[in-house]
Amino acid sequence: MKGSPRQRPLSIAGLTRFSTSKESTAMAYAYVVGQITIKDETKWARYRDQVPATIAPWDAEIVFRGKQAAVLAGANPHPDIVVIRFPSMRAADEWHASSQYQALIPLRQEAADVVLTAYEA
Repeated sequence: MKGSPRQRPLSIAGLTRFSTSKESTAMAYAYVVGQITIKDETKWARYRDQVPATIAPWDAEIVFRGKQAAVLAGANPHPDIVVIRFPSMRAADEWHASSQYQALIPLRQEAADVVLTAYEA
């Protein structure tokens, strides 16, 4: 359509949205993706319940939590996932390095095997 902004697909953790070329010049979001295998449900619940307070100072939000429904290609040993959106990669790095989140890491390690990765989009 003439006059409409050009769009390009963005895919994050299997979700696709379209951004305009104007958006692509703006600062990118950062997404922290946790792939999770729970070892202790009680400890995991304690950890999970404390995370939102640690991300709030960085204006981050939990986009979704979910359970793996199917592996469509390759192998993924972790049945659970969480995706957290931060306003920037710097905010994600600062959150992860914060004393509030660092204090939760021992509980997380007891509760689950977690692979945390960060993406810009």
